[in-house]
Amino acid sequence: MTKIILITGASSGIGAACARAAANAGHKLILAARSIDKLQSLAAELGTDNALAVECDVTDPQSQQAMFTEGARHFGGIDVVFANAGIGAKAKGTEQGDIENFRQLVMVNNFGVTVTCHYAIPYLKASRGHLVLTGSQAGHRALTGSVYSATKWFIRGYAKNLANELSEHSVRVTSIDPGMVDTPFFDSEKPHALRPEDIGRAFLYAIEQPAHVRIADLEIYPMLDGH
Repeated sequence: MTKIILITGASSGIGAACARAAANAGHKLILAARSIDKLQSLAAELGTDNALAVECDVTDPQSQQAMFTEGARHFGGIDVVFANAGIGAKAKGTEQGDIENFRQLVMVNNFGVTVTCHYAIPYLKASRGHLVLTGSQAGHRALTGSVYSATKWFIRGYAKNLANELSEHSVRVTSIDPGMVDTPFFDSEKPHALRPEDIGRAFLYAIEQPAHVRIADLEIYPMLDGH
């Protein structure tokens, strides 16, 4: 069955890979990010009948509300929302970290996700849909002084809270928690890391389960991770 899927942070990396996987499986995409040029290129690649590019800053609630309104109007509804937008730390630890980066981490990785979920829920209640969040292996391990890791611990707990809130409405919630993925998130190539396409396959696996099945979380780690 064709699903209408909204993905934040869709312009590159995991978001773009999940969009490609979903389009190849016959789903329709609402692609959202700040980089409108990259989004439009991806939408053209996937086919403009299948994908809509919407410029959005997830830290701006009005921008997110407009994103949902435009996407739902274009395709007639929304079945899956993937709260994927996120950023990384500029320095390790708290003492040596950048204070403005701390603000950005919380605003994008946490506040932005809660806003996405807030606006997603009415649409997903209507469609009995699926809410997917991007967590991390960093949300399963105590990384010394890491503010980034703390934002992903938030996602892990928040996904469980959302599942409790939404189960009575037949809305499924899944947290996808990858280890290191070789994406533009890093400044150099990571040859032993996961590939974005690995997460794309996991995303499809989660959203294409029968309606009575919920994948609560998916931990996906590279073989040579060492953990």
